[in-house]
Order: sequence, then structure tokens, then C-alpha cells
Amino acid sequence: MTTETRSTPAAEAAAAKTTTKSGNITAIASGKGGVGKTWLSITLAHALARAEAKTLLFDGDLGLANLDIQLGLMPEQDLGSVIGGKLTLNQAVLNHDAYGFDIIAGLSGSGGLVNITANRLKMLGDDLKVLAAGYDQVLIDLGAGVEQTVQNLTRSAGQVIVVVTDEPTSLTDAYAFIKVTQTEIPGMGFQVVANIVNSMREGERTYNTLLKACEAFLKISPPLLGIIRRDAKVPEAIRSQTSILTRSPNSEAACDVEKIAKKLLIPGIRS
Repeated sequence: MTTETRSTPAAEAAAAKTTTKSGNITAIASGKGGVGKTWLSITLAHALARAEAKTLLFDGDLGLANLDIQLGLMPEQDLGSVIGGKLTLNQAVLNHDAYGFDIIAGLSGSGGLVNITANRLKMLGDDLKVLAAGYDQVLIDLGAGVEQTVQNLTRSAGQVIVVVTDEPTSLTDAYAFIKVTQTEIPGMGFQVVANIVNSMREGERTYNTLLKACEAFLKISPPLLGIIRRDAKVPEAIRSQTSILTRSPNSEAACDVEKIAKKLLIPGIRS
């Protein structure tokens, strides 16, 4: 997955330090919108919390933040206050008592953070790495696309979950995200979640389509982390602004996400 390069002891030490800081940070990406990325981010954070992992969910969609909307929250503090210098990142953390995980909300419905400077975004990523030391798991719900702001936030993570559906545009954009990220951040580990599929077999076919493209053109083989079946309980939960693990805990989609959470909590499962 990575290219062989010469490395000095100092460089190896720096790399090890970076891995230590970001190893528990997972970015969740999609390439395109409308594939259930934010829903997965919320549900996965809830599943991790239910498994007794101290979890932070960070709204990294700087163009169209909506974690708070899907969760039915009206946060008094958000990422906009951090960027504006009114709060530290730590002060922007909210605890979702009902679900047991912490949240850093974005600037909902504004799009005002999309033009944040690269330097400010790097500082934000560095602050997130420091904050992550106090958590077992940190999830970043990235914005859709491959823009530089998305890539800069991705640098904070130790690994990326790429969410894909069987739609051709989803597969194409997921491949584009992996390609750009591999170029921008060599050595980044990718895992794939096939979402909103009609069966496990269809999920495997969707994954294999992306896998073949990655192997043929990028010479990497991102593993399949999980498959989430199409489930009428998902839109019901979204409309009610309630986690599916609370509203319909025995539904197929809920069970599928809990399996993914368990894999994330197994040491060495990440690619």
C-alpha cells in the first residue's frame, strides 16, 4: 500500500509520534453526498459508546454541517466559535447524555467554514489530535468531495472509512477520493463500508467493483469493513432525529453497524 522510501531515525520517530496521536482517529468519507455517511457516523459513534468506548464525534463537514440536525440538538457552542477564536476546541465539546458520546458540532446550515485557511485548518487538526488523547475513539464526519479542506482534515486521522453504495456515481467518487487521498497522504489506510444494499451478496459485489479499480490502478487493496443492508427503519430514525440503535435496536441496519463497531475495537483490525 505504501512506496518504499529511505527513512532516517528522526523521520521514523516523527512518524511513530504521528501514528500515536492519530491512531484512534477515524475519518468517515464518501466522495459524494447522499450515501448515508453522516447517518453512519452518528450510529457508529453510538455503537462504540454502547460498547463502553469513550467516543468523540467531530462534524468535519465544513460546507454543510448537519450532525446536530440529525441528532435533534441545538448546541450553544459549535465549531464556528472555535474558528472565530471565542472557544478552544475542548470548550466546544458537548456530551450527548442519551447516547453516551461527545460531539463537536459544526456551524449548521452556514457553509461559512468552507473557506477556512489551510493554516487554521492545520491548527484545528493538531488540536483535535491533542483532544483525541482523552478518548478511545474519535470519528470525523468529513464533507463530501475531494476538496483541499476535506483532505486537510483527513490528515488528522489514522485511517479512513470510505462509504459507498451500488450507484455508479458513488463508486466513481469513492474511487476518486481514495486516489486523491493516497496521493496527498501516502500510507493512509482505507477500509470500505457498502451501505444501503439489498443483500450481503449485493454489498460484496459493490465492494468488489471498487476493490478491482483500486487494485488495477492504485495498486492497493482496501479491505471490506462491513455491509449495511437497506432498511426502512433508517429513514424513520432520521426523520425522528433519533439513533436507530435507540428507536429500532434489533433492525438489520442497526445490527450491521454494531458489527462494524466491534471490528473497530479489535486491536490490529485496521488496515
